[in-house]
Amino acid sequence: MEDTGEVAIDGPIRMLPLRQVFGIGRNYADHATEQGASVPERPMVFMKALGSVGIDGEPIRIPRICQDREQVDFEGELAVIIGEGARDVPEIAALACVEGYACANDVSARWWQKEGAGGQFVRGKSFDSFCPIGPRVVPASEIDDPQALRIETRVNGEVMQESTTGQMLFSVARLISELSQGTTLMPGTVILTGTPSGVGMARDPQRFLRAGDVVEVEISGIGTLRNIVELD
Repeated sequence: MEDTGEVAIDGPIRMLPLRQVFGIGRNYADHATEQGASVPERPMVFMKALGSVGIDGEPIRIPRICQDREQVDFEGELAVIIGEGARDVPEIAALACVEGYACANDVSARWWQKEGAGGQFVRGKSFDSFCPIGPRVVPASEIDDPQALRIETRVNGEVMQESTTGQMLFSVARLISELSQGTTLMPGTVILTGTPSGVGMARDPQRFLRAGDVVEVEISGIGTLRNIVELD
């Protein structure tokens, strides 16, 4: 394949080159609450670098720059992959732009997210391997309602996050419509739709990822994304 700067992941549908990755913060009220943060009135948007994208079975690598303190966290999420270019899309028509859905882990280095990058999320969210997506891309036609999916995150078999996508503050359709206003969502755009409560940073005691941990994100109708944590 010609090197175009795009990233491709396997699925039962065509090989889809990924073009850009949007993340949504605090899209579950319980996740906002566990951080002591307010519930946003509008979608809270950030970006993840394409170089952070990985696939099912590949390791999550903790880079040396993150190893001076425990800080690397898990965030199980529903990933939405755009198949048809979308701009200024009304909410009622937004789901027609979806190619498929997958599990994702919005891996986050909390110190770099909150302290080390001037208040911007991007660096702490964008280290290599910090966005595994998989285990496959399920065609949109196989998901009747993206707001009726069970989502669970496990570390070494222990359930850390358990919720449903019906708890999102902003639905998949709303997110697509909002992000497309004035901005073209190119085919291959990924939207990470936010994570429910139970992340390691907010637990007591805190539970950050360590070498040897096995992280699984399972979403009903899609499957289970599984990655082992390694030191880089």
